[in-house]
Parts: sequence; C-alpha cells; structure tokens
Amino acid sequence: MLSRDDGMVTAETAVVLPVLLLVLAGAVAAVIVVGAHLRVVDAAREGARAAARGEDVAAVRAIAGRAAPHGAVTEVSTGGDEVRVTVTARVAPLGPVPLRITVSAEAVALREPGADG
Repeated sequence: MLSRDDGMVTAETAVVLPVLLLVLAGAVAAVIVVGAHLRVVDAAREGARAAARGEDVAAVRAIAGRAAPHGAVTEVSTGGDEVRVTVTARVAPLGPVPLRITVSAEAVALREPGADG
C-alpha cells in the first residue's frame, strides 16, 4: 500500500535543484569577478612600476597588458612626480550569458630619480 508521502522526495528535489544550481552559478561568477579584479590590480601595479622607472607609454601598456585580463584597457597619466596607471576590463562571469561586469584598478607611483618622462 502506498503512503501519502511517496514521491515527496522527488518533488522536493525538483524544487530545490534549480535553486542550488543558481547558488552554484553565483558562486562561480563571484570567483571569476574576484580573480579578474586581482589581475587588474596586479596589472596596474606592474604598469605603475614600469612608468616610475621611466618606460615609455607603449612599454607600460605592454607590461600591464601581460598581467591584465584579455581585452583590458590601460591608461597612463603623469603629473609632476607621480605616474598613474589605470587598468579597466569587462568580464563575462557567466560565459555566454549577456552579463558584463567592469573591474578597474588604479596604481600611483612616484617617479624614480633620474627617470625620463
């Protein structure tokens, strides 16, 4: 004889499984965005160090581009004794889903003595 609770586990699983998948997708997206942000921060720091040494703008962009996520934009500005490098990237944390998040970082360094610029 069947009890009234037969099949409840299947129904509960059918309700909970999509929620678990959404939570998993959110966690994966968060890890991807945080990883991209860390890469952008590293790229800005490396670019600022290179600019502080007196490297030209093309070299600074190339150095920062090696550390930055694919498609990142590097801006270099100078003012007085400071050099400022900003790296910005658009990240697609969920792959083909049309969601893009912009991550950006800025690093400032003092020019080293004797650096051209």
